[in-house]
Amino acid sequence: MAYQAGGQRPAPRPVPVRPEAQAYLRDYARFLEAVSFPSLVVDHRWDVVLTNGAFTSLFRGVGPHPTAMPDDNFLRFVLFHPDAGTVLGEHESRWCLPMLAHFAATVERCGHDHELQAIRQDIAEDPIMEAAYRQGLPHWIRAVGETAVESDGAVRPLLHPDPRWGATECRIIEETPATLRDLGYTRLTLVLRETRRTAQAPRRPRRARRTSGHLTVVPTPEP
Repeated sequence: MAYQAGGQRPAPRPVPVRPEAQAYLRDYARFLEAVSFPSLVVDHRWDVVLTNGAFTSLFRGVGPHPTAMPDDNFLRFVLFHPDAGTVLGEHESRWCLPMLAHFAATVERCGHDHELQAIRQDIAEDPIMEAAYRQGLPHWIRAVGETAVESDGAVRPLLHPDPRWGATECRIIEETPATLRDLGYTRLTLVLRETRRTAQAPRRPRRARRTSGHLTVVPTPEP
């Protein structure tokens, strides 16, 4: 995967102007902090609105990036951050392609959105990502089905920095109360799998950046 996106993001995300909505989010942040698993609240662009301490701990080893920090925009983190593969196991096939599928479906619904268009432009400027989006993604969706765009219930590998977890898996649980939904937000929790808690596999070495070529899961086009 190439990691070339680094342009400026558009205007900062809006926050609710109604005092009652702001008060709800403050209290919801306190509630979220009581959840023991990594949890985050995002809008339709995957801009991160809230996270908890467990989420911060999961990504504590991630280096700085101008536009793709995990607590800023989670989609950008998955697609563009060079450290994403040190936390997200089987990064290309199990995280990037599902997120690209979700992004493609969102663009169909909200194609006028400036931030989504900015992400699409960053994808287009990255030869490997563009190949995945245009060539690999349709092939992958045909292989796994339309459920590829759904996050809720998906089980994906993680490489947790806490050695008590190490190489494990998480199930993504989407559970959004009506008030959050009315604000245009979605809550996602990465429920770590107890069945693999004893695994002590070493952390995978960080992959070298590639500047050309295709994702390993993207078929090379026929000449």
